[in-house]
Amino acid sequence: MSTTDCPQNLFVLGHPVGHSKSPALHNALYRAMGLSWEYGLADLPTKADAQEFLAARRFLGVNVTMPYKPVALAEADAKASSAKLALGANVLAVKDGRLVAYNTDGHGCVMALERTGFRFEGASVVVCGTGPTSLSILHACAVAGAQDVVLLSRSKERAQSELQGYADRLEHLARAASALPTAALGRERYAHLLKDVRFRFGAYDTSRQALEGADLIVNATPLGMGEDDPAPFDTAFLHGDQTVLQAVYGHGTSALERAARQVGAAFFDGRGMLVGQAVATARILFDLNEVPCDLSDAQIFDIMAQGAGFDL
Repeated sequence: MSTTDCPQNLFVLGHPVGHSKSPALHNALYRAMGLSWEYGLADLPTKADAQEFLAARRFLGVNVTMPYKPVALAEADAKASSAKLALGANVLAVKDGRLVAYNTDGHGCVMALERTGFRFEGASVVVCGTGPTSLSILHACAVAGAQDVVLLSRSKERAQSELQGYADRLEHLARAASALPTAALGRERYAHLLKDVRFRFGAYDTSRQALEGADLIVNATPLGMGEDDPAPFDTAFLHGDQTVLQAVYGHGTSALERAARQVGAAFFDGRGMLVGQAVATARILFDLNEVPCDLSDAQIFDIMAQGAGFDL
């Protein structure tokens, strides 16, 4: 989609495969609220194209898909803790001419799952993948109450490195919050995560115990975008007492979905997560632009889901 000089535009930035419903769900909310904002797609093939688009700042806000989440973080003038911890931003918003970065992937994942009845308190969670989406989800699950959170990758060393980096950034934010008398909530949250949550790492082929013992498994890798893609791990470890979420959607029935449904596990694709992160995006834009909104998150979710034609 070509850009315009209108500052009320919002976009999905990147290769928005699987996000074709984003304009419908966002615009449904803006129409319901009587806003003139318009959401569209910006399919930019190169990093240079993305950087040029962001430098122009002819938009109100941007949702960012892979592979540009690290680029979005690097281009931002200010970074929320959610983006810092994930090492990537899926939301950029303009405030007083400055780009502010956020990551709402984890928030969207948790919101979508809680709507299904899943309870994070004391849960064991496995997150597959080591990119910004995976780290955002790992963090959000821990904040929501998960007791045991395992990050898995094809390489145990890669998972260890990414988890250690996350822990280091978390400790840095905790120290920064300790120096601010107004950051009591942040201090308590970081202290809880550092003290009470058991973070672990592993490789897919050596983590049978973690996979079998998980209450929730989240596939936050690109696997599933192709109908012939395998699952990231051996699906023989799945069982009917588990919940499985695949962050991507709209690409046919994946191997992971088939396996999960075959054993009776509760399976969800990425539609609910997409809507959940869109709710968080809307809240950010309303706050930065001082737009009053009396709707609850649940009401916003329903409006957006209906606008996209999702039965959630």
